[in-house]
Amino acid sequence: MSHAALPRCIAAGEALTDMIRTDGEQWVSKVGGSTWNVARVIASLGLPTAFAGAISTDCFGQDLQAASAAAGLDLRYLQTVAQPPLLAIVHQQHPPQYFFIGENSADLAFNWHALPQGWESATDWLHFGGISLAREPLASHLVEMARHAKLRGVRISYDPNYRVLMGPSYHATLASMSALADVIKVSDEDLTGLFPALDTTAALATLRELNPQAMVLFTRGAAGASLISGEQTVCAPTIPVDVVDTVGAGDAAMGGLIYSLLTQPEQPLAQHLHFCLACGAAACAQQGATPPTLAQVQKLLTS
Repeated sequence: MSHAALPRCIAAGEALTDMIRTDGEQWVSKVGGSTWNVARVIASLGLPTAFAGAISTDCFGQDLQAASAAAGLDLRYLQTVAQPPLLAIVHQQHPPQYFFIGENSADLAFNWHALPQGWESATDWLHFGGISLAREPLASHLVEMARHAKLRGVRISYDPNYRVLMGPSYHATLASMSALADVIKVSDEDLTGLFPALDTTAALATLRELNPQAMVLFTRGAAGASLISGEQTVCAPTIPVDVVDTVGAGDAAMGGLIYSLLTQPEQPLAQHLHFCLACGAAACAQQGATPPTLAQVQKLLTS
């Protein structure tokens, strides 16, 4: 298999199903997962991309497989196993209240050693994050995969994407992944969850101490975002759009930053930040975690 046939970008971690209570006894299922969403964003922007992870063979897994194909992801990296699906039960939407059902579920069976031969040589960028790094044995396997790729020159990004199951035991993984990452994305809400005893400024400083060389994308919802690299920090407000849904905006911004850094590495920090904010804004203008297209992003950049 030629390296040219393999994708340049991989997001590795969890693809799951959100079971969302819409009212009383009504529930709706939605395909999702933070790392899976990032893969779809990069593919939508136009780079050959794969999601590396494992899904179930039942109706939930079949929906994820179909959505992965529709997104143009390289399905050779998607593993299917006859184990239960990973479900996020969102029993209240405002404010979000949720828990996960995933004992012995399919995502935990992901085997990165079974990826297409030569994947490391073909890959320019590898993204990690989400709850996959808080679920064993998957988390340890993903850290091992990241170390393997890092030694071979692959650039790595990491978005902790804090969720309730990331207790004190998660901090070892946070330290390991931060040390390996070239880019770390973190939101103000992530910092509150990860470092509950610290204010945002102190929490961000603590995170940066784990790897001072890493570029950090710090998002603050409607208040905009900052991009930090070494001693340089640039800040920008959000790009105004008619907000339909903020679900997936952070994943869109992360995917946008990866795309910008890969396709226009010579651009200054401010341009990279502007592009990733446009991706986040374009995602907010659509229902659900819908990946923005390059045309939608460019329209926002030029308006």
